[in-house]
Amino acid sequence: MTFLSRCLPLLLLPGCLSGPDYTKPEAVSPPAWGWKLAEPRDQVLKDDWWQCFKDPLLNKLEAQATTANPGVQTAMARVDQARALAGIAASRLSPQLGFDPSIARFHTQLNHVPSNLTATARTVPLDLSYEVDLWGKIRRSMEASRAQADSTVAAYYQVLLTLHGDVASNYFLLRQLDEQTALLERTQALRQKGAQIVEERFHAGMAPELDLDRARAEFAQTQTLVAETQRQRAHLQDAIALLCGQPAPTFQIAPGALPEALPRIPVGLPSRLLERRPDVAEAERKMAAANAQIGVAKAAFFPAISLTGDAGYSSFHAGTLLDWQSRLFQIGPGMTLPILNGGRLKAGLREARANYQAACGGYQQQVLTAFRDVSDALIDLDSYHRQSGTEGDAVSSATHATGSSRERYGQGLVNYLDVLDAERTQLQAELQATQIHASRLVATVHLVKALGGGFDQRLSKL
Repeated sequence: MTFLSRCLPLLLLPGCLSGPDYTKPEAVSPPAWGWKLAEPRDQVLKDDWWQCFKDPLLNKLEAQATTANPGVQTAMARVDQARALAGIAASRLSPQLGFDPSIARFHTQLNHVPSNLTATARTVPLDLSYEVDLWGKIRRSMEASRAQADSTVAAYYQVLLTLHGDVASNYFLLRQLDEQTALLERTQALRQKGAQIVEERFHAGMAPELDLDRARAEFAQTQTLVAETQRQRAHLQDAIALLCGQPAPTFQIAPGALPEALPRIPVGLPSRLLERRPDVAEAERKMAAANAQIGVAKAAFFPAISLTGDAGYSSFHAGTLLDWQSRLFQIGPGMTLPILNGGRLKAGLREARANYQAACGGYQQQVLTAFRDVSDALIDLDSYHRQSGTEGDAVSSATHATGSSRERYGQGLVNYLDVLDAERTQLQAELQATQIHASRLVATVHLVKALGGGFDQRLSKL
């Protein structure tokens, strides 16, 4: 006991941490944007950013996707798994105590002491084991597990962000097709009426048969466009059903219109907005985990010291098993020192360092991707804004030209080909205007995703 009383406090003292301590990296960024060291903020409550479009059905679809999408459920299960693994790593810092009763029948021969004995040994021990973390291997392993768990949480938020963005984008594209279908159906009705007028003029000898054939061909072509647009809408509806975790055959979205107003997204981007991107947080935490694994690999070069012991009762007779005279105990330290391993430990250290360098490269790449995403979204928004103004003028001029050509055709001043050209131009301008408006909405969704999701609307004043 004297030896143990002297050695035990030394064994329980915390040791040093092997490997480099983690420091957050600096990211190259445009100076005007004020990028700073990454401070992952995936734990910050994300606003339901899609509500800024003021569309109740979109809000309902987003809520449905959040609760029923299988990908979200899978990501949440991975979070639980990673947290459990972190708990397993943390448990290694605590002594392990187990109850290990046994009963064994044995026989000894003459060359054993005691000799020629047949008996039944009954043992009721408590087994104790504790690895002394002198070099920080367990603590570095726990640090890596926690960082990996945090990375999995960030990955979960990235799944949510992508899901919500996909639901919103597909929803706006579906609404674009709804408006285009309504426009084509109105055009179809007008062309059917126009074909009837041309037919009446043909029978009255006021129009050639060529005009009648052209009118009927344009009417049939419009019917084809309506059918094609409805087909595309059905596919988009099925895509939204999949995102919402619903069976496609029973999932229906009633026709509707695109939201008129566009939410105002802050263009002057403070760095804290970009830092909320969960993919940047995921990459940074993977880097922290990889750094901790270097310490685990370094600690493997040093001796592993453990403390083991047993305490309990043992007896050859069941009746005396729990007597005080049947008690036993043993306790003592043990050490394992690697000597020859064929270079395995050195290779493991090289692997850990290479994995850290790869994680650093992945983080830098993710930062650059974040800047590109924001830049692309801003470029798209600016371009669609300018296109929206010019296309509005095009629709107005084309509508006026169509009305004028119809009036002149009724007066016999132009042939029907001029009317058809004017109608085609008007239809194309109106379809393009609808597409541009939908593209502005989708580009807004892309910008919100590029910023990492929800944000305080008060920041739009910055």
